[in-house]
Amino acid sequence: MSLRTEHLARCVQTLETSLSRLKSAPVGSIDYEIYRNAVVKGFELTLETAGNLLRRAIKDFVGNPRAVDELTYKDVFRHAAKHGLLEPALIQRWFTYRDNRNDTAHDYGVAFAEATLRLLPGFIADARTLETILREKLGHAET
Repeated sequence: MSLRTEHLARCVQTLETSLSRLKSAPVGSIDYEIYRNAVVKGFELTLETAGNLLRRAIKDFVGNPRAVDELTYKDVFRHAAKHGLLEPALIQRWFTYRDNRNDTAHDYGVAFAEATLRLLPGFIADARTLETILREKLGHAET
C-alpha cells in the first residue's frame, strides 16, 4: 500500500494560512467572518483527512484490513496507539478535536467557532506531528 501524506500536509498549510489571515482581519468585519468560516471548515477537513489517512495506515497492522473500515474514528486512533504509531497524550488531544467537531452538528454559531479557534494552535501542531509520523515511521512518500 502506498500511503501519501501530501494532502494532509496541504490541509494543514491551508488551515494555518487561513488562521493567519483571520487574525489580521478586523473583528466584526466581513473579512473576519469569511476567514473564520474558512478556518472552521479547514479544521473539519484536516480532521477528517487525518482520520482517513490514519485508517489506511493501520490497515498494514491488522489481520483483517476490512475490519478497519468498521472502526469508529476514535477506535482508529486507539489502534494507532496499540501499534506504536501514536503516543497516548497525542491521541487524547485528537479525541478532544473530534469531540469539538461533533459539536458542529448541534451548533454552527459564534460560540462554536470561537471554541474551535482556541483549539487551533495545538491542533495545527498535532496535525503536523501526525503527518510527520505517518510519513517517517511508515517510510511512505515524502511531502
